[in-house]
Amino acid sequence: QARLVESGGGLVQPGGSLRLSCRPSGMITSTFNGNDWGWYKQAPGKQRELVASITNTRRTNYADSAKDRFTISSDSSRKMVYLQMNSLRPEDTAVYYCNNLKESFDWGQGTQVTVSS
Repeated sequence: QARLVESGGGLVQPGGSLRLSCRPSGMITSTFNGNDWGWYKQAPGKQRELVASITNTRRTNYADSAKDRFTISSDSSRKMVYLQMNSLRPEDTAVYYCNNLKESFDWGQGTQVTVSS
């Protein structure tokens, strides 16, 4: 079973940027390429929600809160999924996770993003 490893979070001021990375450790390339991937966030006291997604044909989709600020991408050769986050706002503060869109892999530990002055 692949293990999802997220990284790249941190403390940033409003208006700042972060790039999150997700590495499905132990996953073979064909499995990675056969999945549609998503970045999810879970703020304190709230349910986990999908922020951005990318299909295996590179089609992307974003939650309204992420449009025009976030960009999801993937690198098949490295088996990595990224989330470039720009113009960050305090309401983006959350733990960010990656998973496929079926949410069928065990959740990783996530990476904390805190936007605060």
